Amino acid sequence: MIAGKTYGRVEKGGNEEEAERFKKALKDFMSIGFVLWDAFPIPLFKWIDFQGHVKFMNRTFKYIDCVLQSWLDEHVMKRERVDFVDGNEEDFIDVMLSMMSNEDFVDGYSRKTTIKATALVLFNTEYGVGCFGRDCYSLKLAPLLAPHESVEDCIVQGYHIPKGTRLWVNTMKLHRDLKIWSNPDTFDPERFLTSQAGVDVRGHQYEFIPFGSGRRSCPGITYATQVTHLAIAHLLQGFDFSTPSDEPLDMKEGLGVTMRKADPIEVFITPRLPSVLYKF
Repeated sequence: MIAGKTYGRVEKGGNEEEAERFKKALKDFMSIGFVLWDAFPIPLFKWIDFQGHVKFMNRTFKYIDCVLQSWLDEHVMKRERVDFVDGNEEDFIDVMLSMMSNEDFVDGYSRKTTIKATALVLFNTEYGVGCFGRDCYSLKLAPLLAPHESVEDCIVQGYHIPKGTRLWVNTMKLHRDLKIWSNPDTFDPERFLTSQAGVDVRGHQYEFIPFGSGRRSCPGITYATQVTHLAIAHLLQGFDFSTPSDEPLDMKEGLGVTMRKADPIEVFITPRLPSVLYKF
């Protein structure tokens, strides 16, 4: 949907290995590393990478950027062919290219940077809520939103925030506020059918902001709210799910910008409808 790519495991050494490398890069991208400069802004810590985290992050980002750039180049070349017809956009990158010209700039960033950054956000969102390769994860829960940098001095809840300060929003705390949510650590989706039924998920009510808020909110909001529940409904309708030996799910949380499960889910998926119905 995003890049017009299909990753399967049909042939060894082909798409499977590429998918595995990209999956690992996304996982590394979403990992959390404690950099001394973040906590102790001493010039020595900024220029000397004692722990190797900065080198690791740069290497990971360089690989992901190369993949995204190659996909973007393929789409640009496709649009330059004489047989290409405007309006035949096949995926998200196609649509972005058709909407933005080379002269368009968003906050000083070029068209290619804007497209690659937006695609990366969507990939990381999909990696958090769906299945990628052999590792499946539960619905995403982000403990922190993307950092916001204040462009001028401001006051937030009585605290003076100097210009240039990076502010991290602790959504884990917001979503577990006992003043708003009863039994916040209990998995209780039915709560949204009662007292919280009118809560808006698009960032207008700060007690529940799974997609963030404002200009830095997740660009995949519409996709998630329109497609995810349909995909889950189709899976539940068409298949029965069980765990090996019927043991309960291991819900231990792993570390990362999005809180994936510490261990992949292992399930058996069994068709529950006549085989002919799965052809449609």
